[in-house]
Amino acid sequence: MTQLVIRRPDDWHLHLRDGEMLRAVAPESARHFGRAIIMPNLVPPVVTGAEAAAYRERILAALPEGAAFTPLMTLYLTEDTDPDDLARAHADGLITAVKLYPAGATTNSASGVRDFDKVRPVLERMAEIGCPLCVHGEVTDQAIDIFDREAVFIDRVLDPIRTTTPGLRVVMEHITTKQGADYARSGGPDLGATITTHHLVINRNHILVGGIKPHYYCLPVAKREEHRLALRAAATSGDPTFFLGTDSAPHTDPLKENACGCAGCFTATNTMSILAEVFEQENALDRLEAFASLNGPAFYKLPANDATITLTRGAPVAYPDKIDTGDGPVTVFDPMMPLHWRVT
Repeated sequence: MTQLVIRRPDDWHLHLRDGEMLRAVAPESARHFGRAIIMPNLVPPVVTGAEAAAYRERILAALPEGAAFTPLMTLYLTEDTDPDDLARAHADGLITAVKLYPAGATTNSASGVRDFDKVRPVLERMAEIGCPLCVHGEVTDQAIDIFDREAVFIDRVLDPIRTTTPGLRVVMEHITTKQGADYARSGGPDLGATITTHHLVINRNHILVGGIKPHYYCLPVAKREEHRLALRAAATSGDPTFFLGTDSAPHTDPLKENACGCAGCFTATNTMSILAEVFEQENALDRLEAFASLNGPAFYKLPANDATITLTRGAPVAYPDKIDTGDGPVTVFDPMMPLHWRVT
C-alpha cells in the first residue's frame, strides 16, 4: 500500500498551554486534527465554565486563519468543584469532559484531588448528565514504585470509583501498562482508554540507557518492553475501547534539560507519520482509521469528521527538530526510525 485515505483524525488528549506557547503549538495540532480534548492544567487551572469559555477563545485566536480545528474543553476537577457550574457548562456545550488529576501526579497537578470521597457528589452528578471523566491514572503514594503506580491506581482508586458510581463514563488516559489495557478492554461501554504516540514507540530503556534522555521522559513514565508491546496490540486491534490521545505536552528545552526536568513529549508535529509507520509495522494499516478517527468520536457520542486526510508512502519524511516559541525552543519527539508516511 502506498496511499491511505482516512477520516480526519482527532486528538483526545492534548496540552496547548497558554500565551506564547499556545500561539506557537496550536497550529501544529490544527494542521492534521479536526478536534482535540484540551487539558485544563494551566496555572491557575481551568476550574469553572467561565474559565473554560475564556480559554477556548484564546485557543481559537491562536489558530491560523481558516483552520478547521475545534477545541473541546475540559474542567479541572478539584475538591471544591461546583456540581451546578459543571452541569451548566456541560449543558451549554462549553465543556466536553472533566479531568481528574490525583494531586501531585504530573505537571501542574497540585490543585488535584487528595480525598476522593470529597468529589463523590460531583462524580454522581456527572453520571446523571452523561459527562465523561478523563482520568490521569496514577497513585501518588511515595511508597509505590513509579513503574507500578498505574496498576495500583486501577485497584485502589479507579475500580472503586466505577463500582460506587454506576453510569459514570470514564476515559483512562494515556495508559502505559498491560494491566491498563486489560482493565480497559474488560470495562464495558462506559470505559474507554487513550494511548499516546510516544508510548507506542519508547520503553523505559530509551529514557535511561546510555545516559538520561530528557525528551523521552514523560508521565506516566514509559514502562518495560512487554507493556509497550501490549499497547501496540491494543491500539492496532481495532477494538473500539482504544483511541488516540497524544498527550502532546510542550516544554521548552531549558525546562526539559536540567537537574529536575519537566515531564512530557511533544508529538503534535509528526504524530500521524509515526502512527502510520507503527501500524504498518504491525500489519494493521487498515485499522489506523478506527484508532485515530472513529473510536474516539464514538465513545464521546460525537460524529466522525466528514473531512478526510491522505497519507502517502515515499521517501523519508522531513520534519523540524524544534519548534520556535516566544518562550523558547521546543524539541519535537524523535521516534528513532525513518518515517515514510506523510500527510499529503
